[in-house]
Amino acid sequence: MGHRALVAYRRPDRLYDLRYSHWGGESLSFADEITAATPLADGAVEGPLLADSISRDRILRDHLDPCVHEALYLVVPADDYGVEAYRVCWLEWGDGRDGGRGAIVAARPDDGGAVSVWFRATKTALADVIEMGALSRRAAQAYLEARVCEERDGIPYTYGESAGGDESPSDGDSTYTPTPDRWLEDERRESDEPTDEGNEFEE
Repeated sequence: MGHRALVAYRRPDRLYDLRYSHWGGESLSFADEITAATPLADGAVEGPLLADSISRDRILRDHLDPCVHEALYLVVPADDYGVEAYRVCWLEWGDGRDGGRGAIVAARPDDGGAVSVWFRATKTALADVIEMGALSRRAAQAYLEARVCEERDGIPYTYGESAGGDESPSDGDSTYTPTPDRWLEDERRESDEPTDEGNEFEE
């Protein structure tokens, strides 16, 4: 089965080259194992590129499937291979509708999987509430997304074909409005600033 992760290496032009790891999402250990001496974590990151010269927004929208991937790593070779690790959270349920809504949450290898445990517990409790008929799926999703953003400073995004599609509710609940995707706004602001390889992850 694996614990799939994507690993994005930042280029001097601020775009990214994207690679895949089949087990990189298990413990977030790549945050410590990717170094100048071991840029592919001793072979745990596959050499062939999934994509090259892509923006951060495209990593999320076109490649980071929240139903499949468990982690995302952003690597900055110019900053002594500094690594930012993120847990991937799927903000939908397995009914086949709007399956591409997800969020990434910054995490550390030494957090004992706290983000994943917290998210699974919250989502499971909401699934029970939906099953009992106390909340619609859309209302529960709005609550889940708000919790991820407010409590864990998550970055929500929409993956795949639905990224540019209609976000209107499909079950009659008009109260759900997805949180705007933030990375694209960050990229636009970043493009107007002078290049500073040492501070690229600062918001």
